[in-house]
Amino acid sequence: MMKFRVFAASAALLGLASSAVTTATADNGEVNVYTYRETKLIQPLFDAFTKDSGIKVNVVSASSGLEQRMKAEGANSPADVLLTVDIGRMDEAVKAGVTQPIKSEAVDKIVPAQYRDPDGHWAGISMRARVIYASKDRVKQDAITYEELADPKWKGKICIRSGQHIYNNGLFAAYTAKYGETKAEEWLRGVKANLAQKPSGGDREAARDVAAGKCDIGIGNTYYWALMMNNDPDKKPWAEATKVILPTFQGGGTHVNLSGVLLAKHAPNKANGIKLIEWLAGEKAQQMYADQNYEYPVRAGVAINPTIAGYGKLNADALPIAKVAANRKAASTLVDKVGFDN
Repeated sequence: MMKFRVFAASAALLGLASSAVTTATADNGEVNVYTYRETKLIQPLFDAFTKDSGIKVNVVSASSGLEQRMKAEGANSPADVLLTVDIGRMDEAVKAGVTQPIKSEAVDKIVPAQYRDPDGHWAGISMRARVIYASKDRVKQDAITYEELADPKWKGKICIRSGQHIYNNGLFAAYTAKYGETKAEEWLRGVKANLAQKPSGGDREAARDVAAGKCDIGIGNTYYWALMMNNDPDKKPWAEATKVILPTFQGGGTHVNLSGVLLAKHAPNKANGIKLIEWLAGEKAQQMYADQNYEYPVRAGVAINPTIAGYGKLNADALPIAKVAANRKAASTLVDKVGFDN
């Protein structure tokens, strides 16, 4: 029986390791998962699934390159399910031609249509919002719109990671989808003019720089703040110096993105792949996502983690995530056009 290896992906390593996972054979008692999620974050989910179903989960974990690996493996790929974060990753997998539609009445019933691919190739299983980490001392307002980030009153006061990072690409693509490329370009120029420093680091570093007084607001995902506050004593002071504001689009809601699942095109254990996907949309898994990963459940009626709930009520924007995906390339082009990262 083939055993999967957990590895950090690189072009060289993908080439070296490919032979280790091409001998998989269909087995009613197994399901093979390729994932961008850190194994330590999702292993409790897989253990619970195995306990409930009796199906063993074999895992390949990587930080990049899984779509390319699946494409190179072709019909011999052992992958059944691709588990990933952000619409960007899901969109890339679909465009690479390595997925097939998820045909599941349970998934269609549980996951709202705006969080599913219209053609069925992906489904969201948890949400994260792109929000503001604001200085408790220097920012008095408790409500901010995304449009307002381009207001000159924030000149020299915003910290953010690279505009080409998939998390920011998602937000910028959502803005482009709502307002068109011309207005999105104008907005990006305004946000760039308000930056306190060159885009760098990650979302945690945005909170760090706010705490250090380098800027008044940082842009980050909802779960990072909770992780800093509850799981990382060294970074807890960064969270304690900031407050989370759930920004909204004017006349709309807060931009959200997804952790999602895709069914591999050549899944040797397709039935078990569907079982895993349906289980991940179930109440137990949704509660685990909420409590262990600090993400918002996509399933109605599942309790939100108290730390996340403390941000306030999430009014997720109604824009279908598929429309965000459709504007990713345009948003990326605009980032380069305005020199956002320069």
